[in-house]
Amino acid sequence: MVTVAIWLSFAFALGLAVRLIGLPPLVGYLAAGFLLSYFGHETNPVLKEVSHAGVLLLLFSVGLKLRLQSLISIEVLAGSLLHMLITVGLVYLLLISFFNMSTEIAFMVGIILSFSSTVVAAKVLESKRELRAFHGRVAIGILIMQDLVAVAILSIGNGVSPSPWAFILLGLIFIRPVIHRLLDVSGHGELVILYGLLAALVIGGHGFEYFGLSSELGALLLGIMIASHKRAIELSNSIWSLKEILLVGFFLQIGLIGHPTLEMIQQAFLVNFLVPLKALLFFFILVLLRLRSRTAFLASLTLATYSEFGLIVASIGVDNGWLSNEWMVMLAVAVAMSFAVSAPLNRYAHELYGLLERFLHIFESTKRHRDDEPINIGNSHVLVMGMGRVGTGAYDLIVKNHKRVIGLDSDPIKVEQHRRLRRRVLYADAEDPGLWANLNLGGVDTVMLAMPELSAKVLATKELRKIGFKGAITTTVLFEEEIKPLEEAGADFIYNYYDGVGASFAQNSLDHVNK
Repeated sequence: MVTVAIWLSFAFALGLAVRLIGLPPLVGYLAAGFLLSYFGHETNPVLKEVSHAGVLLLLFSVGLKLRLQSLISIEVLAGSLLHMLITVGLVYLLLISFFNMSTEIAFMVGIILSFSSTVVAAKVLESKRELRAFHGRVAIGILIMQDLVAVAILSIGNGVSPSPWAFILLGLIFIRPVIHRLLDVSGHGELVILYGLLAALVIGGHGFEYFGLSSELGALLLGIMIASHKRAIELSNSIWSLKEILLVGFFLQIGLIGHPTLEMIQQAFLVNFLVPLKALLFFFILVLLRLRSRTAFLASLTLATYSEFGLIVASIGVDNGWLSNEWMVMLAVAVAMSFAVSAPLNRYAHELYGLLERFLHIFESTKRHRDDEPINIGNSHVLVMGMGRVGTGAYDLIVKNHKRVIGLDSDPIKVEQHRRLRRRVLYADAEDPGLWANLNLGGVDTVMLAMPELSAKVLATKELRKIGFKGAITTTVLFEEEIKPLEEAGADFIYNYYDGVGASFAQNSLDHVNK
């Protein structure tokens, strides 16, 4: 219990410290792990289990927001495999030619450095609600392909192959209705959380491990199987806090691998000079695959890290005598450094693209990917951005008033659902600085911003005013402090949910009584 108290104290203190200077808390958790290692603390089986559970829940929650068909695409398959082949080849030649390393070490290090962090990318995209945006789907798809390669390497390195009975797992497809039904009857309380743990840790995690497959892959696939359920987002929200707490153990676990020497830190610093080159290679590959410069830039920045999965592969190298323990610690420091650099850069990814847009635009293909085509909104009078419950309610009321309206949303699943209900809804990302310039708003007199994120609403309002839109911009807020930045950006009317809900409730009640 004393050990747990020390771990929690260090994690909170350093997590808070880095948050106060504008870095994400996960950087502090990594630093706490290294500091604890320096003072003689070591990891133990309990922390390993907590760490593993956190990763499985994260991948499960990622799966809840994805669909497999969105991953089977040329930009995902070619983007991941091409990048990996080029990276491994270049690192291999570099180490062989200039550092006289053995073939085994050079090849192993090349593989390790080719992976990007699934945990960091998922956390970054999830925190910005961009998992379903096009660049988010591309990045996650590439990471899944990398994880599959890592699983194959781990199986070969461990001398473990999938069980001959692994094909039984294909039966999950046939019991999918049962899995969905269990979520239906779990209610809305603690049983939903237990259901999530059962699916992610037991069926996906332990079940796949039992048959000689990756537990990480199992958790992700279980999430994808449940993603089409109407309560998938509710399930994701229910396990969110538990997942975040367990992931603290994951970052502590990395730091507790060992405390680095000054020489190791210097080597890790030099290794991180390859991260910008890694991101640059992703960018050019994705642009060659006809993605817009913005999509390629945001996906590449998300992938600009080294991977915790690479450390697992490195541990196989240590066990087989290909790598020394010193290499393991140095690589852990390099991974931690890449996290520390990548997280704040991704936090300001859209602003960075705005600064570089003119230069990056040069590399775009004249032919666009179908998901990156400019949007034609026809002769609509009203544009509703964000087709959740609020946006959908606004859309339907405008239709009743006989005005032509069109909806935009960054969630392709929502777009499909609305189209099936015969609503005119198109896919678009409100935080795309180039989106509004590509829209013909000639017949539009009102733009209604119903997205939940304040940053997206502020950015959209600024971009609309920048392109000279003279119509009304209306938006919603939850908190009083959100009003000023929207007013400064140029919004005409701001509706506070809490100001209106009481009056609306009372009016509807009176209307019902007076019938």
